[in-house]
Amino acid sequence: MKKKDAATIYSVLLKTYPHTVGFPKSVNRGSPFEMLILTVLSAQTTDRAVLKVKKPLFARYPTPAALAHANIADVEEIIHSLGFYHAKTRHIIAAAQTILSDFGGDVPRTMEDLLKIPGVGRKTANIVLYHALGKNEGIAVDTHVRRLAQRIGFSDTDNVTVIEQDLMKIYPHEMWGDLTDVLITHGRECCDAKKPHCERCPISRYCRYFSKYR
Repeated sequence: MKKKDAATIYSVLLKTYPHTVGFPKSVNRGSPFEMLILTVLSAQTTDRAVLKVKKPLFARYPTPAALAHANIADVEEIIHSLGFYHAKTRHIIAAAQTILSDFGGDVPRTMEDLLKIPGVGRKTANIVLYHALGKNEGIAVDTHVRRLAQRIGFSDTDNVTVIEQDLMKIYPHEMWGDLTDVLITHGRECCDAKKPHCERCPISRYCRYFSKYR
């Protein structure tokens, strides 16, 4: 895709969803520790579901040290509504233990160190870095960003690492953080996974999927 068209797409989506940019976001996940844990928990579920467990989880385990020493069954009881709660419990306890043992109880501030934490990939690391620490180092490719990148024509692969690289080549550095949120919002509100609403999509004229199938 031409960079000029990509820039127009970003501009149109920015005007369509102005509430998605700047932080704190509409979904305020809190401190770096809270944001990291809740982003790990958000896999295969909704923000609304994750926010329901935020208060009871951090009321009981407000610090990495507290969560690191948590009883597995107690954590599972709090987050069981999220699905995959057995695996998620293991991930967040292991993450807290690593933060405590390897980083003195503080969430690290670099991509390299964040990726050393169990359950943390580039998506989670990018979200923590940008929204909690104000560092714009990449583009968080979640299921919405991956779908839109393929449909619109930003990338030709299903590999999230390659998709991030393709997006970073198309868009300038200063757009990376907000691009994630704009694409996620468009995916949720218009470009649905099963039934995209192409008839009301503000960027359909630039979209490969619309041109090919609609």
